[in-house]
Parts: sequence; structure tokens; C-alpha cells
Amino acid sequence: MLHHPYNILLFLPFIAILWLQPVSAQHNVPPKELENVGVTEKLGEYVSGDILLYNEYGEEVALEQYLNNGRPLILAMVYYECPMLCNLILQGLKKGVSELAWQPGREYDILTVSISPDETPELAMSNKENYIESLGNPDAADGWHFMTGREEEVRQLGDQVGFYYQWNEETQEYMHGSTLIFLSEEGKVSRYLNGIDYPELMLRNALYDAANGRIGSTIDRVVLYCFQYDSASGSYVPVAINIMKLGGIATLLLLGSFLGFFLYRERRSQNKRIDTIKPIL
Repeated sequence: MLHHPYNILLFLPFIAILWLQPVSAQHNVPPKELENVGVTEKLGEYVSGDILLYNEYGEEVALEQYLNNGRPLILAMVYYECPMLCNLILQGLKKGVSELAWQPGREYDILTVSISPDETPELAMSNKENYIESLGNPDAADGWHFMTGREEEVRQLGDQVGFYYQWNEETQEYMHGSTLIFLSEEGKVSRYLNGIDYPELMLRNALYDAANGRIGSTIDRVVLYCFQYDSASGSYVPVAINIMKLGGIATLLLLGSFLGFFLYRERRSQNKRIDTIKPIL
């Protein structure tokens, strides 16, 4: 019976499992060049205000210059000569900023920090001019800063926010993740947005949380109430219970408006009938 050709089919699933098992295990091991590369969320941790960087004008500035000014920060760690990923990150950020009603330099600031110690303030300024021009909002220049720095200083910043990167000799480029990091005005790590697409609503949520609810209108508070940060995905997801609560409140208000309108009409009709009754002599 065991030599019957159809009986061999019974063992094919087990053979497949045994064959695929080591292959799956290999896929779970990251390539050597990706070791110590990625993003580890450090929510609640603080960055050091004494980290020294260079702004786009070549001036050495401490990070504390951008802290404690009443505005949250968006931190983008990239490098300006990146062949692809960094440009996608900054393009996604620019698109989100262009759709956001809040103004860089007024409600929040953006720090774009190069992870390459070889890049210069002149290169940072060139990138700033290009992105501000593309954004079509010259006033944003006051709040969107393009920075460079020495390797030890930038590494320290990366370690404090959980952003890890490595230089790859073979490809001659930096290996790094794609994320935006949100800091409170005191420098506390508040939120991460992963990927290269940052919709306006996501940015608004993250900035609102980083500012502890001190920016935005009442409408913003109502809308953002429906979303909650998911650290596993590094994004905001709808909260069904909150949406249901707001839906219930809206329904009650709508019903109350209809009832009030009908009561008002009924009362007016009664008053008209009373006015038309002639007094009996």
C-alpha cells in the first residue's frame, strides 16, 4: 500500500512543512547590513537640550534653542544626498504640511536633521530653499529648519529618540528607517509616524498630542477625539466607542432640534387660532 503512487500524496504536506521550515527561519533573521538599523519607540523619554547642531546658516546652535518656546516639534532624521527614501519622507512631510491649517513657526516647528557628518550647512540651505519654494509658503521658512551636525552629536540625538542608522560601504549609502518623531515643547518624545505618507489628519493628531491639547480649535478637539495612537503601527486608528459616543450626541441634538422646531410651529399655530377668534358680544 505504501508504494501506491497516490499514497505518496498523503505525505506531501508534511514534506512541504519540513522543507519550508528552515526557509521561514532564515527569513526571520535580518540581513547583517540591517543590524542596528530601525526605529525603537521611546515614548516619554527626553532629548538633551545641549546637543549641538549647525543651522542652515552655518551657525552652531543648541537643541534647547528650539525647545520651551510653546510649540511642539516634528523631527525628521534624514540626509540630503539620500538617493531615494529621504526625499520620499520629506515630500510626504511637505504634502502633509501643505494641507495643514497650522503654520510652521506659529503652532509648531520642524527640525530636519542630517545623519551624515559630511553634509554641509550650504547643502542644508539649498534643500530648505527647494522645499520652501515647492511648499509655496514663504512664511514656513521661520519654522522649518534644516540642520547638520557632527557625528557624535547626531548619533546622540538618534539614540535618544530611538532612530538607529548605519553606513553601508557596499552601497555607499546610509541604511535607516522612515519615520517622523514628534517632541513636546520640553523635548519629550510624544509620537512616531512611520512610513512616507503623512496625511493631514495624522499630522494634526500627532501635533495635538505633542502639544497636550493646547493647539487647535474646538472642532479639532472633536475630530481628533475619534482617533487613538497605535504604537504597533506608528499611526492613528479610529476609536469605535468614541465615534459612537459622538454619533449618539449628534443624534440627540438633531432630534432635539426637530422637536423644538415642531413645538415652536405648534405654539405659533395655537396663537394664530386664538387671535382669529372674535369676542362674543
